[in-house]
Amino acid sequence: MGRGVKVAVIGGVFAVMVGGAGYGAYNVVSALDGGGGSSGASEAKSGPPGEDEVAETSEKFFTAWEKGDATTAAAYTNNASVAGALLTSYGEDAHIGGVEITPGKAAGTSVPFSVKAKVSYEGTTKPLSYKSTLTVVRGETSGRALVDWEPSVVHPDLKDGDTLVTAESATPQIQAVGRDGAVLTKEKYPSLGPVLATLRERYGSKAGGTPGVELAVRHTAADAPDTPLLTLTEGEPGKLETTLSASVQAAAEKAVKRYGESSVVAVKPSTGEVLAVANNRKDGFNAAFQGRVAPGSTMKIITAAMLIDNGVTSMNGPAPCPDTATWQSQTFKNLTNMKPNESATLANTFMRSCNTGFIKLVDEKPLTDSSLTEEAQSRFGLGQDNWQTGIVSFDGSVPASGGPDRAANAIGQGQVQMNPLNMASVTATAITGEFHQPYLVPFDLDDREPATAKGLPQGTASQLKQMMKLTATQGTAVTAMSGLGGDIGAKTGSAEVDGQTVSNSWFTGFRNDVAAAAMTEEGGHGGDAAGPIVADVLRVGG
Repeated sequence: MGRGVKVAVIGGVFAVMVGGAGYGAYNVVSALDGGGGSSGASEAKSGPPGEDEVAETSEKFFTAWEKGDATTAAAYTNNASVAGALLTSYGEDAHIGGVEITPGKAAGTSVPFSVKAKVSYEGTTKPLSYKSTLTVVRGETSGRALVDWEPSVVHPDLKDGDTLVTAESATPQIQAVGRDGAVLTKEKYPSLGPVLATLRERYGSKAGGTPGVELAVRHTAADAPDTPLLTLTEGEPGKLETTLSASVQAAAEKAVKRYGESSVVAVKPSTGEVLAVANNRKDGFNAAFQGRVAPGSTMKIITAAMLIDNGVTSMNGPAPCPDTATWQSQTFKNLTNMKPNESATLANTFMRSCNTGFIKLVDEKPLTDSSLTEEAQSRFGLGQDNWQTGIVSFDGSVPASGGPDRAANAIGQGQVQMNPLNMASVTATAITGEFHQPYLVPFDLDDREPATAKGLPQGTASQLKQMMKLTATQGTAVTAMSGLGGDIGAKTGSAEVDGQTVSNSWFTGFRNDVAAAAMTEEGGHGGDAAGPIVADVLRVGG
């Protein structure tokens, strides 16, 4: 039986029943939900919907949707009120009509489908096409086969609370350009999609453009910019200059594709300019700027600075590396197969990434529970929630910790939280001795005040840079950094996270006047996944 015949039957029943005003309206909902409570009602079904039920339910839902009958379409879902509101706004607020839906081959209870429609607004009409998927489930109380309601059924970019709107854009479009004048688009650089959307939201009105008319996803979060889907009327985009390098960004985009759930940031140490930001994540989250996870042994850059600045030891001073180290009843170990070295220097302990060598030194005077926090904040500009990068970013967190966490923090575990932006900045500060707050757009564009920190004594910075150079040429970063010429250095890290069977892979390094840091979730040792990503970026950028 064709789809049109089926909807005629439903429509006929609907037309008869609504004739009874309020009572009829109640009964149509009751009929669609399989309720009614009459003694002749069939017993509610159970178990997953069968093939025929999946086909029938999806077909009726599609037919009502095509006709613009939001109420009827919503009644074939398991959340009629929410579905009805979104399907109504689909026609009224988004101005989408002429809907044609083509189902694909069902896979069990999942039905893929494609949508072709038209968006019409103030005399302008543009075609719209996209693909989505729905799932048919058994109603918990009615036993009916129903569409399992998700906003993504209506459009794959919709999440809970989102709506589709066609109107004059809230802000003009921007033409973002890199430091070399190249135009940066999300089509060419996919990772920049959310970055460019935020830059447009914040600076579109300052870049000199005029708004056009767009179909867009409007998000519930107050600070989330609309996501444009279709442009009906072109406005005049304003030119927005950024610090990004097209060539480094391209390298970063390609590098993160090596491993899933990876992020990388590159900065220019001498200025703080962000040269690239890239993510390869299923959730689309900008973990490169907003992530909050333990950085593992890359944190030892800050810890080593703390030890040197407080006179505990120096690059060539003692930092014994035993098999284990106990701090307040908690025992810490090194990586498997690491040979102990009781006569190790800090440089040796650093380049081999010996955990116990750092743990043994954290109780030395004059260190306190807050020493690492003070080092991170005053020297590296971290953890004060005041970075003004131009988009949303997390500035790192190194809380003062007592007990076992004091030791764990020193090796990048415990309560320390970072992201690749933070660690790229840490490397930049370590090798120059100066803290330059990272940024994407000029500060004078909106009179932002950059965060400040006093930086490192040149003697400390010199030792940190030399230890990172040794790590890249003789230590744990040798493999990842091999083949890179110039002035290079690095630090590896792996961070154990509760619930994960494999540690997160961290790596930060520099080459000439470029510093980069990367993180790969469950990527293993620092040199295994994050290392090659950073090396690829430095190979182009440095």
